[in-house]
Amino acid sequence: MKFKNVAATTGLVVAAAIALAGCSSTATPAASSTPTTAAVDYSALSGTITAGGSSAQANAQAAWSTAFTAQAKNVVVNYDKSQGSGGGVTNWTAGSYDFAGSDSPLKAEQQTAAATLCGPTGAINLPIYLDGVAIIFNLPGVTNLNLTADTLAKIFSLKITTWNDPAIVAENPTATLPTTAITTVTRSDGSGTTATFTNYLSQTAPSVWTSAPGSAWPIAGTSAQKGTAGIVSAVTAGVGTIGYADHSAIAKLSSASIETAKGTYSPFSVDGTSAAFAAAASKATSTVAGDLAQKVDFTKITGADMYAIPLVSYGILCTTFKTPAQATLAKGYLGFIASATGQSVAAKNAGSAQIPASLLAEIQTSLALVK
Repeated sequence: MKFKNVAATTGLVVAAAIALAGCSSTATPAASSTPTTAAVDYSALSGTITAGGSSAQANAQAAWSTAFTAQAKNVVVNYDKSQGSGGGVTNWTAGSYDFAGSDSPLKAEQQTAAATLCGPTGAINLPIYLDGVAIIFNLPGVTNLNLTADTLAKIFSLKITTWNDPAIVAENPTATLPTTAITTVTRSDGSGTTATFTNYLSQTAPSVWTSAPGSAWPIAGTSAQKGTAGIVSAVTAGVGTIGYADHSAIAKLSSASIETAKGTYSPFSVDGTSAAFAAAASKATSTVAGDLAQKVDFTKITGADMYAIPLVSYGILCTTFKTPAQATLAKGYLGFIASATGQSVAAKNAGSAQIPASLLAEIQTSLALVK
């Protein structure tokens, strides 16, 4: 097995990933949004790729690593999921990683810090993973829950504190909601998932959510947990708990349906996430050639067939590496991830949505700039 520090996978899942990897990247994609790409021979690659960050990417990275090294047999991929997006970017700018996994693109001050590592050509954000931020809860007797953006904002800003609050009751008229206190579970570490969720609240419930969006949870008094696994564990172990996490990590926990149109509540779905991303995402302004950072306008997610909180996660790397050999390794791995096969591996093993074909083609063009 040629990867370390990645999420555990079952033999069945690993076998499926290897089977997918055994096909050339001309394999028929699992969804029409994934392009057909030319076959690539990774067998000549040799060395170690070190990366880390986003815990949302953990399951996909485990499958990608296994599938990639099944072809690139002399390559080891180490992805450290324990750092979260914030720690991943910090370690990458310090020179510890070949690339960072992050659920949000570099901020201006992080681009400045990256200049020391990358030189004048800078760093690029490549969107490699698409999923949804699931609102998970553990409330005995309740498996289906509808929530509007305003109610979510009130719960997570601690303005609503019991499950039988009139606002929740009004959105769930057929549910039997107890008087149980709400325990709100949030991230204690710097998190791109937090950045996505707070950005969603800021855009869709601005009169309630007055905190600035960002990777650090802004409100004291919650149950703060490290990493996606910490949130999932705390919600699972508690009663009356609610939290947020990448959908691929929530296992058997219930997740809420979120209002996308007046009176219409949409549960998570892969197709709904893809539709939401297509409607709401556009390329962010950047001065770095090849940068593909996205901005998401959550107010445009208004269809009944859309999921309210799509999460796009990035591979962040320099366009100029210290050694060409390491650049070749990183480009090979990220190029695999952004291929038809790579996206199918993530869909099969992490349950993620797939990056649109046009954006995957742009990623390959951006990778060609990396030296």
